[in-house]
Amino acid sequence: MACTHDHSCEDHDCSSSWSLYKHIDLSKVTALNEANPGSVKSVFKAWEERLNSSGEHLESNEGDPELLVYIPFTSDVKIKSISVVGGADGTSPSKLRVFINRDGIDFSDAQSMQPVQEWDLVENLQGVLEYQTRYSKFQSVANITLHFPDSFGGDTTQIHYVGFKGEATQLKRDVVATIVYEITPNPSDHKTRAETGGGLSHVE
Repeated sequence: MACTHDHSCEDHDCSSSWSLYKHIDLSKVTALNEANPGSVKSVFKAWEERLNSSGEHLESNEGDPELLVYIPFTSDVKIKSISVVGGADGTSPSKLRVFINRDGIDFSDAQSMQPVQEWDLVENLQGVLEYQTRYSKFQSVANITLHFPDSFGGDTTQIHYVGFKGEATQLKRDVVATIVYEITPNPSDHKTRAETGGGLSHVE
């Protein structure tokens, strides 16, 4: 199911406060069959920048439109929707298959495994569509793998933006958990849910 942005986004949780962009462990994002190594990192950006195509984009190798993108998060997240902005002239991805919490998936695995969910995509050049997840299946997501099997007839698949909406559920994975007992807690030392856009409050 796709959500179109022909409504008030403030009333439909479409604002950037629901974006999981800041929870992506960008340094560990990888892609298989990308024409330019490392270019996959360029498609993850703030919601407001989703149509900014002035920079680099992800493109598959010529004559082979299949792409496999692995995205780890810095904390467990709940994913409500996924947005994909592809290229023009038939180079947008035509299908998306998703796997959750599976490390090291290659094309052979992706083609033979049952995805958690899959969507037939449409060409979303203006970034106005989001694909709703089966939310109960997208809880406690530590990493997600996106399989784009084909394009809309183009020799390559191009992706300019991938976004996730949802909320973080835990403290960052790379922070060593330390229990601190405070006699008189200082409120200024704590981030609130409103300030962090969801997730648990934590001590800086």
